[in-house]
Amino acid sequence: MSVNSPGRAVVQVVLTPAKASLCAMLVDGWLARAAAGRPDHPALATPTGTLSYGQLHAEAAAAADELEALGAARGARVGIALPAGLDFALALHACLLIGAAVVPVDLRLSPSEREHLLARCDLVVGEPPPVQGGDTATRRRSGAPRGRHDLDATALMMHTSGTSSAPKEVQLTYGNLLWSALGSAVALGAPTDERWLCVMPLSHMGGLSILVRSAIYATTAVVHEQFELERVLAALHGGEVTLVSLVATTLQRLLDAGLERPPGLRCVLLGGGPVGGSLLERARAAGVPVALTYGLTEACSQVATVPAAALTGTGPVRRGAPPLFCSRVEIAADEEILVRGPTVAPEAVAEDGWLHTGDLGELAPDGWLSVLGRRAETIISGGENVAPAEVESVLESHPSVLEAGVFGVADEQWGEAVSAVVVLREERDQPGPASIEELRAHCAMTLAPYKVPKRISLSESPLPRTRSGKLLRRELG
Repeated sequence: MSVNSPGRAVVQVVLTPAKASLCAMLVDGWLARAAAGRPDHPALATPTGTLSYGQLHAEAAAAADELEALGAARGARVGIALPAGLDFALALHACLLIGAAVVPVDLRLSPSEREHLLARCDLVVGEPPPVQGGDTATRRRSGAPRGRHDLDATALMMHTSGTSSAPKEVQLTYGNLLWSALGSAVALGAPTDERWLCVMPLSHMGGLSILVRSAIYATTAVVHEQFELERVLAALHGGEVTLVSLVATTLQRLLDAGLERPPGLRCVLLGGGPVGGSLLERARAAGVPVALTYGLTEACSQVATVPAAALTGTGPVRRGAPPLFCSRVEIAADEEILVRGPTVAPEAVAEDGWLHTGDLGELAPDGWLSVLGRRAETIISGGENVAPAEVESVLESHPSVLEAGVFGVADEQWGEAVSAVVVLREERDQPGPASIEELRAHCAMTLAPYKVPKRISLSESPLPRTRSGKLLRRELG
């Protein structure tokens, strides 16, 4: 594993003058280390160009000078409202060099949503950061050292997807980012020739973590501005990618488009929500290795991830994933998933010392975690609890079903009636569309009677989802 190369990580403990009894944990800046150890190695590869680590570090340092001249400083909030690509990465690394807290902005937000997000920012980067100018010593304003990261300092201010409520701010530290990268590397490996494809929004942790982890590993991040089916398919079939992060809907589209045995691809990291067993079986049949992952912004992305070593088996596809080596997971009495460890955002920890995820799950005897759904989305029908994600998984196992969304509808008899919206596949082996009664019968073969949808409607439109692929269940009704 190459997470400690090039060179050895240097950790310094520095007593702060104001609080001599407290210690600040400082580590070498990972971009500077990567540039020193692998200056000619590709750091970023995009459709518009490629930067080596030497180039990325030099340009990010120049951009940091200019941002400081505009008012950016250590601890300042800097919004980045740029498309995914080289310019975004330059602005990100420039802020991390300064020690400013990055606030990534989803460009698809409405003007009012964007204004609300940026209201507390000290500076907004809305165009490519300038990297030209005079002598570096002249341009620099703060004189603050840029060679180290304080692991307790805030690095990112992310905003959750808001599938069941309004987005909230999550402050992640340099320590959270470093431990998350280490935990991911232990699970998935970090070969020196890694080329990790990012097609997810950089305003969400699943996408942004790829840029950060690649810098920590000194490997290559391949960044597309958005998911474009033909471009991603070409990159995978062309052998340009060793690892890619996807959600169930994007993997489904790639398989539908003919993705099969992509050369060089060692793993699809699949997360963002529940994944049907039929999709996993289909991916295996197509020679596409899939590692399931469960995570959330408050835990700096991954909490539990199937190790790469487990992808070579030939037995039945197993659901769930083991927690990262640095994450501890427990299940509360009400089945809520609880997480603690160095990847958890400090402000997200409750008084009992745990991150209360709001997700429901169960742990197998060997510690593998299975996610059952959101606690807030639990349907109470006739006094029984129904997890929508479980019903969706069963519906999506039907060969006619492309995707399904399950939700509760107020009902005088049941309190809430289990209801579903189903999108059927356009091409099927068997003639004629599946009937609603056929779908209910399919559910009845697997689910308890109270979990079988009492109402099923068919939709010709895709189900509403966030940009990171999570189902917006609140919009189904």
